[in-house]
Amino acid sequence: MMNGGRKYTIAEDEGLEVLRSSLLLLGEIGGNDYNHPFFAGQSIEEIQQYVSPVIGAIASFIKELIELGAVTLMVPGNLPIGCSSSYLTLFKGSNKEEYDPETGCLTWLNKFAEYHNELLRNELNLIQQLHPHATIIYADYYNAAMQLYRSPKKFGFTRGALSACCGGGGSYNYNPSVLCGIPPSTVSGEPSLYVNWDGLHLTEAAYRWIFRGLFEGPYTIPQINTLCGSRALSA
Repeated sequence: MMNGGRKYTIAEDEGLEVLRSSLLLLGEIGGNDYNHPFFAGQSIEEIQQYVSPVIGAIASFIKELIELGAVTLMVPGNLPIGCSSSYLTLFKGSNKEEYDPETGCLTWLNKFAEYHNELLRNELNLIQQLHPHATIIYADYYNAAMQLYRSPKKFGFTRGALSACCGGGGSYNYNPSVLCGIPPSTVSGEPSLYVNWDGLHLTEAAYRWIFRGLFEGPYTIPQINTLCGSRALSA
């Protein structure tokens, strides 16, 4: 195969075909870039300065994949960290105004996640304009997860959405000195009844609902179920 005067080998040609016919899901980039400084005690003002470089790194990765031949990419936003057992423990306070009365999540941390997601969506729109032949899908992890925090029992999470299934005790069963798997931490025998697994990650049951919200529901832009059978997702 020739492309721009260059002849591809059979192996490279097959690789290009895989890129062109696949839906590429980028990882949830940015989580640890924020987790580490938050846990290290940096201020929200300092950490906000990291958002633009993180978005820039995501954008560079997307552009590189498109240049390599990718046609359909799904790019997730960040989860609502203000609902995470670890963040709720580390930033626990007595000021009720900092908490969402509906969910119990820390609103200022969720606003930070929304800020990241807003900048990411703006960048994805710019990349889409530059590469109209590609389909760039925004995966709204934030709102797909928020439905679980707003109505946990509706989704079968009868043990609640904020306490970890596996942890070292405390109000949210998260203890940075006694992490999940380290004695004397404890774990419930029914993880499917929890949204949060270990304070940092969700349970398989929670991720299953998020998956359904993305691939069967309204939490992608454009909605992925409207693209099925189209050129963008055809093999």
